[in-house]
Amino acid sequence: MSSRAPRVAVLMGGWSAERDVSLVSGRECARALRAAGYEAVEIHAGRDLAEQLRACEPDIAFNALHGRWGEDGCVQGLLEVLGLPYTHSGVLASALAMDKARARDAFAAAGLPVAAGRLVPSAEIAAGHPMPPPYVVKPNNEGSSVGVIIVPEGANAPARLAPDAPETLLVEAFVPGRELTVAVLGDRALGVTDIVPASGWYDYHAKYAAGGSRHVVPAEIPDEIAALCCEMALRAHRALGCRGLSRADFRWDEAKGAAGLVLLEVNTQPGMTPTSLAPEQAAAVGIDFPTLCRWIAEDASCGR
Repeated sequence: MSSRAPRVAVLMGGWSAERDVSLVSGRECARALRAAGYEAVEIHAGRDLAEQLRACEPDIAFNALHGRWGEDGCVQGLLEVLGLPYTHSGVLASALAMDKARARDAFAAAGLPVAAGRLVPSAEIAAGHPMPPPYVVKPNNEGSSVGVIIVPEGANAPARLAPDAPETLLVEAFVPGRELTVAVLGDRALGVTDIVPASGWYDYHAKYAAGGSRHVVPAEIPDEIAALCCEMALRAHRALGCRGLSRADFRWDEAKGAAGLVLLEVNTQPGMTPTSLAPEQAAAVGIDFPTLCRWIAEDASCGR
């Protein structure tokens, strides 16, 4: 019987707007998996991914892709066809979470609070305010705050969209207050982080640049709000059918107490970079990065 270490193909890169972040996540995860005793092979995922995986002959695929194609059920479907156990959520949960409008419907059906919002044609957004400001315009199927526009209160002009903006975007009422997030690992909420951007709001730069934001872990918020965040994150994880690691993002208007807590979205493949939130929360409860990556790898499966 072979005594070799399990071979893990770490999928990274891809061609979404989050490619660069994925490359960092992938390198960090591969390094951690090696420290945890695995043979980690870094796979720069392209359209020949199936051929790359057949040549690699891994035991597990560790999905460190972010954004469209790698996070929306497409790669998950390919891995199902190949019969290769893979990490994080399955096809349906990944597709639901990446489609913000459908995820909102699932959250609302589960009794979770979401901001008022709807899908709006880009032409309508460019022509005039689709709802009274302040509001947020965002792509329906991107992550890492890519393409997000905040239209402030009192704005005279509607959002100025990029020339390559999608034909339809999600418009949501802006929720004032603090940015909170909860990582879920299996059936456990790890805690609450209060995200304090160095300036402005929690955009792509604040998420990934050194010094772009300050993370308060655990968040300095009332115990009842922390407990409610954790409960809602678990319910959202289950409402979408997630597995492994996910992260739920919230806005909290503290002037309204518990009624001011609103669920924004669930990320089924949270960032695993040195500035990422989920590994930071895991470390705060005593789970170091190699242990976290080993747990995720051991949770890999097909068909669920």
